[in-house]
Amino acid sequence: MITNTHVDVLIVGAGISGIGAAYHLKTRRPGTSFAVLEGRDTIGGTWSLFRYPGIRSDSDMPTFGFGFAPWTHRRAIADGSTILDYLREIVTENGLEAHIRFGHRVLDAAFSSADGTWTVTVERSGSAEPVQLTSRFLLLGTGYYDYRCGFTPEFAGIEDFEGEVIHPQHWPEDLDHAGKRVVVIGSGATAVTLVPAMAEAAGHVTMLQRSPSYVLCMPAVDPIAAALNALLGHRRAYPILRRKNVMIGRGLFTACRRFPRLMRRLLIAGVRRRLPRHFDVDTHFTPHYDPWDERLCIVPDGDLFTAVSAGRASVVTDRIARFTERGLLLESGQELVADVVVTATGLNLLPFGRIRLAVDGNPVHLPQTTMYKAMMLSGVPNLAFGLGYTNLAWTLKVDLVWQHFCRLLDHMDAHGHGTFEAVLDDRDMERVPFLDLQAGYVQRGIGEFPRAGTRGPWTVEHAYELDVARLREGPVQDDALRFTAARPRPLEAVA
Repeated sequence: MITNTHVDVLIVGAGISGIGAAYHLKTRRPGTSFAVLEGRDTIGGTWSLFRYPGIRSDSDMPTFGFGFAPWTHRRAIADGSTILDYLREIVTENGLEAHIRFGHRVLDAAFSSADGTWTVTVERSGSAEPVQLTSRFLLLGTGYYDYRCGFTPEFAGIEDFEGEVIHPQHWPEDLDHAGKRVVVIGSGATAVTLVPAMAEAAGHVTMLQRSPSYVLCMPAVDPIAAALNALLGHRRAYPILRRKNVMIGRGLFTACRRFPRLMRRLLIAGVRRRLPRHFDVDTHFTPHYDPWDERLCIVPDGDLFTAVSAGRASVVTDRIARFTERGLLLESGQELVADVVVTATGLNLLPFGRIRLAVDGNPVHLPQTTMYKAMMLSGVPNLAFGLGYTNLAWTLKVDLVWQHFCRLLDHMDAHGHGTFEAVLDDRDMERVPFLDLQAGYVQRGIGEFPRAGTRGPWTVEHAYELDVARLREGPVQDDALRFTAARPRPLEAVA
């Protein structure tokens, strides 16, 4: 276990982004010292936090898995526990756990230009006194939503309900829903996952939605992957499968944006084929927006439609007037009787895990900063962050970001640089939200985040092929990235 209070790089978060950063630093920069600060007592981020029934990836695992660690499980759409096992294997096999400090929640981080150093204030589990660590570089692998609480709208009369109300982000381990009447409020990825999973044991599950989402069926087991793995072995087949799945994913997204009417018809036709002939697809599975204005919901092997067709689950499209003692009264006058209500109503966006940033004593106001190469902030030296794609697997992007960061350190070493800083001189450039989605959780919280630019290295494209050209193949240096000479490293103190 690392005990010194100064390292070259501090990584915040031991989820997918933080684990990826640690791996790339250890393998590409073996002489670079680093530590991973994790506020909880386990790795995995999302995959150890969420425990609701059926939790699974919403991207195929050959692209959601790391490029350096082939996904060997037969299921392309994997459950949460299998993904967590995969992450644990990576940490163990690469000796990363010795670098992770659990129970270390970062409160604030201040950069000093005088010595080119970050001072990070950390709250430790079981200790009333915060501690301070220092580093040359700070990497944020914190994701972009609030781990403390999910989003639940204000529902009139909720205190009158005699059953249980649960948010998926805070799932109780002792919940027994066998034989009970369950209402799941929502129509997004969490809702379409929960409904078929809970329907296996519940008396009946109703998905209650204000408006429908686009739902796309995918095979849980990819037959092409199975054949290639058997023929070539996992390590040789993996890059081929990743390339295939990236092309399919990007092709689907591009088709939805360029030909929304055609793709709308095709997606809805796919739903009709999965449901009984009399089912009202126009009401319950025909969104009012174009495909990919919000993220598509993936349904492996059509399990949601199987549950609905079998009568174990149903879909109601209506608005909630209020909770009652027995369940939910809808604006149409219908009452849904329930023993358990699950509010799959979304997440709260949160930039950089609530960490307060400052440079030379001046607080950093994130909405006033602009993202550089979608991995740095204008005016904030020696800081990088990993935020994944919304239209492809998260890991594809963060892999590229950390590879580019290692190249950046190589460049700095070769030229004797001590700090880097993205400087925005183009004051006339329009700045826009970095997420181009109409989902409610995005619209509620996007104003608290850094902005994206509209030209040059300031754009955020959410396009893998463009990021490969920019981050993997493109030069490290350009006119917007400024460097200063190296300064003596502060003396290391022993904790």
